[in-house]
Amino acid sequence: MRSLNRREFCGALGVPALLGAPRAKQPNVVFVIVDQWRAQAAGYAGDANARTPALDRLAAQSANFDLAVSGCAVCSPYRGSVMTGQHPLTHGVFINDVPLVPSGTTLPQAFASAGYRTAYIGKWHLYGSPDGKYGRRTAFIPKDHRCGFDYWKACECTHNYNRSPYHDGDDTTQRFWDGYDAIAQTEDACQFIQRHAWAADPFFLTLSLGPPHNPYDTAPERYRAAYEKTPIRLRPNVPAAQHEAATRDLRGYYAHIAALDDCVARLLAAVERGGAAEDTIFLFTSDHGDMLGSQGLQLKQHPWEESIRVPFLLRYPRKLGAPGRVIRQPINAPDIMPTLLGLAGLPIPASVQGSDFSRLASGREKTGPDAAAFLNLPVSFVQARRCGFAEYRGLRTLRHTYVRSIHGPWLLYDNQADPCQLRNLCGRPEHAALQKKLDQTLEATLRRLKDDFLPGQRYVERAGLGHYREVNTPPGACVSPWGDWKPTMPPPTP
Repeated sequence: MRSLNRREFCGALGVPALLGAPRAKQPNVVFVIVDQWRAQAAGYAGDANARTPALDRLAAQSANFDLAVSGCAVCSPYRGSVMTGQHPLTHGVFINDVPLVPSGTTLPQAFASAGYRTAYIGKWHLYGSPDGKYGRRTAFIPKDHRCGFDYWKACECTHNYNRSPYHDGDDTTQRFWDGYDAIAQTEDACQFIQRHAWAADPFFLTLSLGPPHNPYDTAPERYRAAYEKTPIRLRPNVPAAQHEAATRDLRGYYAHIAALDDCVARLLAAVERGGAAEDTIFLFTSDHGDMLGSQGLQLKQHPWEESIRVPFLLRYPRKLGAPGRVIRQPINAPDIMPTLLGLAGLPIPASVQGSDFSRLASGREKTGPDAAAFLNLPVSFVQARRCGFAEYRGLRTLRHTYVRSIHGPWLLYDNQADPCQLRNLCGRPEHAALQKKLDQTLEATLRRLKDDFLPGQRYVERAGLGHYREVNTPPGACVSPWGDWKPTMPPPTP
């Protein structure tokens, strides 16, 4: 005889709603953001290096937006877009460590106004450091800088995953997570889920994990040992001169990923134990990717697939069904807020610029033929300038990537015919009509967003951010850390 779970048992006994009977109300939300996990690095995405059984199972149950992008592939700008539903030049955080001062309703405020308990655990990176030198990265974050989250165990920014500080609510005492922070933070999130799974009010929980962001050699030893001698299959766009360095870094990267996959397994188990998995929205995504030697580059900020594309798995059995499916729709950071609100049946604030894809996720709408996500790097960061790249705007469509730098048309790829982006079609006469069409679409997007595409220094000066470290290249630092190799491309148009 099949045993009843807690929800079924309470329902059979007629236990009142306040004691945990099934409820007809908005769904709970578990929103997981990781740092620097590129879309390609998962078993379900075809990466033979990745050991991600939990994510593979999640993908089989989810709406998998496999063209999800980080439109501005840098930590703080992305996070500002998630919290506001706006693009970086609108919410004002267009470089790292600028304090977010929202001009409209934030994501947690929108859920709280509908009666949700809100919780945030992990990396924040929106309190900012007005000194421009990362001075507040481990500082206590006051309540009025938390965008409306109530339960709070967070740190502004740290990548010391094995001695990771945080503050608990309004207590100004600095504490440290026990061991590898992602595991400890996940355990805290699981406890929160278990405490509130049967509460009368729904909850909105965000868990923001620091790995697999570098340093790449700091995952727990058992995960690192699993990759110590494992052959690593490199992407075809990693130049030969970088094979050794890329292999070394990828061993640590995949070790972090394996650890986080176990964290996802624990979270999903906690949701199942709570008895409300059917009515829980579970979103797993990342703030941006990591080049890790592809195109001869490292880290993020660049408009290539490894940097901009991120995992985006959205599970909500009640509305989206149990069998997973791939959705070929470019979706961007500003779209997350309206999509989650749409799935929960909540109003979307007028200040939001992103699109609600909840109907697309549920199968009630189809992807449009001109679907595209906006790509933008308003300011040329130190890392980008080291590699000789300028600020840019662009589009990731269903098939193509088109990018215009501040100097003119720059990149055009047919991602269907050339998934590793080895052949830049920009400036080639035979693709002139396609380039013109994409450029017109980009121009229309810029007009709609009121983005005047100025040189980055103009935005920096206008916002008084000229003293920030990330927009100041140290003397002698203009050489790519991956050598002199550059992807094959025509020079930017003057």
